[in-house]
Amino acid sequence: MNTRSITSLFVIAVCLTPFLTARSSGQDEFSADTKTLVWHSPGLNSLGSVPLGNGDIGVNVWVERGGDVLFYVAKSDAWDENGRLVKLGRIRISLSPSPFADSQAYRQELNVGEGCVVISGGHGAGQATLRLWVDANNPVIVTEVESPLPLNARLTLELWRTQRRENMRPEEIESAYGLHGDGALPVVFESDSIVPHAADQLTWFHRNPRSVWKDNLTLQALDPEPLRLEDPLLHRTFGGLIWGENFSAISDTVLHTRDAQKKLHISILARTSLNTTSTDWTARIQKEQSIQSAISLALRRTAHRAWWKEFWERSSILVSSTDSAAAPATSAVTRGYMLQRFINACGGRGALPIKFNGSLFTVDTYDRKDKTGGFDADYRLWGGPYWFQNTRLPYWSMLHSGDFDMMKPLFAMYLNVLPLRKQAARNYYGHEGAFFPETMNFWGTYTQANYGWDRTGMPDGLTINRYIRYYWTAGLELSLMMLDYAEFQPRESFVRDTLLPVASNVLAFFDRHWPRDSAGIIRFEPAQALETYHTAVNPAPDVAGIRAVAERLLALPRHLTSDNQRKEWSRLLASLPPLPMRVVEGDTLLAPAREFETLANIENPELYAVFPFRLYGIGRPDLGLARRTYEHRLHKMNGGWQQHGVHAAYLGLAGEAARLVAENFARWDTLCRFPAFWGPNYDWTPDQDHGSVSMIALQRMLMQYEGDEILLLPAWPAEWDVDFRLHAPRNTVLQGTVRKGKVERLDVFPESRRKDIRVVGSPGSGR
Repeated sequence: MNTRSITSLFVIAVCLTPFLTARSSGQDEFSADTKTLVWHSPGLNSLGSVPLGNGDIGVNVWVERGGDVLFYVAKSDAWDENGRLVKLGRIRISLSPSPFADSQAYRQELNVGEGCVVISGGHGAGQATLRLWVDANNPVIVTEVESPLPLNARLTLELWRTQRRENMRPEEIESAYGLHGDGALPVVFESDSIVPHAADQLTWFHRNPRSVWKDNLTLQALDPEPLRLEDPLLHRTFGGLIWGENFSAISDTVLHTRDAQKKLHISILARTSLNTTSTDWTARIQKEQSIQSAISLALRRTAHRAWWKEFWERSSILVSSTDSAAAPATSAVTRGYMLQRFINACGGRGALPIKFNGSLFTVDTYDRKDKTGGFDADYRLWGGPYWFQNTRLPYWSMLHSGDFDMMKPLFAMYLNVLPLRKQAARNYYGHEGAFFPETMNFWGTYTQANYGWDRTGMPDGLTINRYIRYYWTAGLELSLMMLDYAEFQPRESFVRDTLLPVASNVLAFFDRHWPRDSAGIIRFEPAQALETYHTAVNPAPDVAGIRAVAERLLALPRHLTSDNQRKEWSRLLASLPPLPMRVVEGDTLLAPAREFETLANIENPELYAVFPFRLYGIGRPDLGLARRTYEHRLHKMNGGWQQHGVHAAYLGLAGEAARLVAENFARWDTLCRFPAFWGPNYDWTPDQDHGSVSMIALQRMLMQYEGDEILLLPAWPAEWDVDFRLHAPRNTVLQGTVRKGKVERLDVFPESRRKDIRVVGSPGSGR
């Protein structure tokens, strides 16, 4: 969720609508069977690019009208001195004679099944193919060219951070979100460095000569010394090394073939090092290049394809329909689900979590002529911080899809900043526990602008930004996600080393932070209900979250927790006020809070009791109450981070959930050519919330879980057929076929879990 007024959110959306005119022409041909997207015309500019990645390194690939192949290179740990996640650079490959200049013979295939782009062109004997992929197992981008006729190639490294500059455009400060506002200092963007060229290589890097980290902590009265924290930005160095067989460097930024060849092979190695010298970084990447160049192309390609094969075999949802009226929607749903999961895989195995506002796949806006145009590819609205409300959404979808490896960066980031958040609780409030800010730098602090540059008359810990002043629900939802993860992948080491340190400190904070009344009941005040109600008493998300987390912690095997922990959690549960209720038009409904005012955003906090905290839903008490609450919700818009489709699925509203999911997955063409570069919505493109919400909803329409029970078809429309493979708690996998609302086949692994499955049946298209 974003920390500005509703008005500004809509202004941003309106400002970005002119991107519609910049979309490259050409319809795609999608095949779920072959896992391919095919175009017969080039993308023309970066808005027509397609994504590739290995989870840590991402590229945007497109072909210009003249036949040059271009791609941006990004890396999950390329954080600059201002705390921005930026690109490494841009690569241009020019073939001579160019086989891709003739659009009549052009063909471009994105093969998500193998994680590669294949571009072909030319006529007759001149047909040539370029294959580009990011090695799934190594930090290398590979380009292969094959042609029946010999070709020359020229590779150009294109950089835009060529000199140190001070930000001069007011709009551009959004790229360094948190360094803006009254009292802010000028934002300076530092330049890249190019290593003088060797005979057959190009090497470049960006090294942070300074850092905003120390000033950021000092402003917030946090001392890194007792915790032995090191600056995560200062002298962070990231860049790449390019080499190719039969290539020579003709300048510091250009490689060229020595003579024409029928086969070409180019490699780009990307590397990030922390707190290093430029000399040491260069030596290390040279050493790594020697290691990588020793891996044969055939072996590298085989291992790469094997990784993607295993990825797609983990899970799938293939929706179809024999009903001609429903078929277009089911086709869009299958495509959207598959492509969003592909994007998650391309950007989700790096050093830090997926950025909700673009992941690794932001592009430049040079072709725009209005105030949203003219930005380089480092720009992203809302900048470098993580909003938990947005960040969480791709990760909830990874449980059912079995993509557990991709959840580790999220858990690691919050575990790493836990000591600092415990120190913040002690410094600001004088008690134990930990709280996580809704908007957080990856090192665990508020941004300067959100905290407030001028602290005159403000106590430590109080943020000037009221959207997030008492918004600490993140720790509760993160704890619940960790509890689910621990059920899907039972590992006692994870419970002891990750889940319990985080969850126990989060509950300790909520237990100690507010006073109790004479009956021993906590009164949560001052508090707020998400970003929407800045003034609230007993907000529903926090009350529901504490209850959900504490009950689940108490259900853990006793040998994993202490008597004192269980006593504290039980006491906290006994101290909770009831979930707030209200009466609207004669109906009793869940309320956002016991008392609430200052409407400031467009969330429905009362429905957090449905998702993420799952106190209400199919098979649980008071389903009618929750459904009435959903019907009366104040905000009903769809798209972006709005999670109504997920709520509808958990409430068994099959027709409603199907409508919202299909609508979201069909709304891709507001900016870019690639049909899963959603946005801009409330954030930036490609928006990682829009597709992820729809993934979660689709999964929960098909299958839900609570305790040992697995519910099948709790909100599945009879008009939609499906073949699926999904994961469930206790290392369980369900694979089956549903036709016309009936389960035709269901395989359960292990078979012993079949007894725990309850087929709810299809409610059809009704609400």
